[in-house]
Amino acid sequence: MSLIEETDELMLDFDKIADIAPENKVIPAAIQNIDTKEVILVAYINRQALEESVKRRKLVLWSTSRNELWFKGGESGNTFTLHRIFVNCEQNSLVIQVSPDKGNICHTSTNGVPNNCFYRELDMETWKLRRI
Repeated sequence: MSLIEETDELMLDFDKIADIAPENKVIPAAIQNIDTKEVILVAYINRQALEESVKRRKLVLWSTSRNELWFKGGESGNTFTLHRIFVNCEQNSLVIQVSPDKGNICHTSTNGVPNNCFYRELDMETWKLRRI
């Protein structure tokens, strides 16, 4: 894991969207576990990824770091079945409800137990991150 995944320092990347090439035309997608209602992760999706997701009924996103389609769990085997897609009022973000096929949600873990991607909380007094 990298420093940003392990630190208790707040290091928000407010430049993330600015770094995405305009030709990708992505929107944010909040990925939610359909059973627990937990937000598993927030990622980006483009038209091609959305079409692949619907066609496969599996979660496919756009990797902004690799600049390519990201079949979630394609390498690890920790795939997600697609159930529902909600579109916001301005049609510029999605909530996608999925169920994990194997149980692992994120590549990070705490004491060997898989995390969702939101495993740290900001302490608003100290501005430090703490694992939850």
